Amino acid sequence: MPTGVAIRDVREQLFVAAERVLLRDGPDALTSRAVTTEAGCAKGVLHRHFADFDAFLAELVLDRVARIDDQAAALRDRAGTGTVADNLTRVLTDLFESVAVAIVALITSRDNLRARLRQARPTGVPLLAEATTMIASYLTAERDLGRLDPDADVDTLAPTLIGAGHLLFADRTGPAPAPEAVRNVVTTVIGAVVRQP
Repeated sequence: MPTGVAIRDVREQLFVAAERVLLRDGPDALTSRAVTTEAGCAKGVLHRHFADFDAFLAELVLDRVARIDDQAAALRDRAGTGTVADNLTRVLTDLFESVAVAIVALITSRDNLRARLRQARPTGVPLLAEATTMIASYLTAERDLGRLDPDADVDTLAPTLIGAGHLLFADRTGPAPAPEAVRNVVTTVIGAVVRQP
């Protein structure tokens, strides 16, 4: 990019470029040069906006984690509509078909990134922890509406759904699981606690 030409929303442009590299080539290929090349800008642009590459990666992860709040609100709004299994199938598919699986791989492959993220998120794997909270909140709403048994253990069901969903989508180089496979996992996990209308 020529000197003196302004880039609109540099952070988001760099984040989107990093996601493309991450999805296409995996966490090992994610370097500052790969990101700036993908974004079509000079390498110095990244370092003008972030202290170092690990700081950039931490901000990328935290930005993507923050987006789960919007998904959580939308999911809670669906409580009482459709079926619990369909709502969970859709949210797990939306979550794991996105860049989430690649971001989890990035977090687990970089010690310095994990250390930085621990400062902001001291427990759990960022993104998976927030997704678990999202599912637990939704299940709680469904339980309060009487669509789940009153003694349904949402604090066990939520991480079980996230873990099983993550395993279904974990091989980012292979084909995505069929919707029926995701729904089968969901119905197996929640089947005993769903109340029939």
